[in-house]
Amino acid sequence: MLHARAFRVTVVWTLLLLYLGSVVHATESSLACPDWPTCFGTLVPEMTGGVFWEHLHRLVAGGLLLMFGLATYLAYKEPTDRPWIFRACLGGMALLVIQSVFGGLTVLFQLPDMISTTHLALALLFLSLATVLEAATGDPDATDSGGLPRSSGPSSRSTLTQLSGGAAVLVFGQSVLGALVRHTDAGMACPDFPLCLGQVVPPLVNVPITAHFVHRVLAIVTTAVVVGSFLWAYQADVSSSQRRWLAAAAALVIVQVGLGIASVLSVLAVAPVSLHTLVAAALLSVLVRVATLARLTQHQPRSEP
Repeated sequence: MLHARAFRVTVVWTLLLLYLGSVVHATESSLACPDWPTCFGTLVPEMTGGVFWEHLHRLVAGGLLLMFGLATYLAYKEPTDRPWIFRACLGGMALLVIQSVFGGLTVLFQLPDMISTTHLALALLFLSLATVLEAATGDPDATDSGGLPRSSGPSSRSTLTQLSGGAAVLVFGQSVLGALVRHTDAGMACPDFPLCLGQVVPPLVNVPITAHFVHRVLAIVTTAVVVGSFLWAYQADVSSSQRRWLAAAAALVIVQVGLGIASVLSVLAVAPVSLHTLVAAALLSVLVRVATLARLTQHQPRSEP
């Protein structure tokens, strides 16, 4: 169906937008355009230096609004027995508009920590919603690599929903905390690794050190939950397709930890910092997709071989 393809493009587009947003901050280009919604009073500024990244980010954001608008229109036009999909689209459109306004506020108020963090949190919420819509509108009868439909029983599907959903919540919280670390300039509050200021538990005397240290601790918890979910799925009665998605999640969370370490050791170099945001968003999307499909099939009867 056309709207399913549009939702898929929306997910990829949102990941690109999140990556560009991280590049904008990492290159210190956030205020390269001091006004909003124009840039130096025009919609076609000279695309050089920081203006290139900041204005490109705005253009891609505008494109996302148009893309999701098309997906919403297609969802309205194409017949479906699930009216909640169109209502979710309307919620997504509202979320995009609010997120865009917060993007403008970050510029107009010159990057206040909480507004900037909220801007990213709203982007991740939209990514999650777009992923739910993409998963829900896919072919429900798609088969796994073994040629069998989703074969997991109700109990396994329920457990899978809880594990992947809980992991997604953890990743979302960890990502928002990471945004707070970034926007409060706490990325180098612990300049060493694996210790923090030479200690296992540093003196939590201010917000930057506390936020950075909690971010590291939560990273350990999140990694354990994601990898544990994959190990459970490897032995549980779930389809090979679901195992592959969780394997991808486990691989992404390990790469994410490596990028976090590289970000500190490289003193916040642009490449690892930007990829750190992208991989976190991709990990969130994968887990939301697993949870959505598990939830949608949870009450379906088990297929017999």
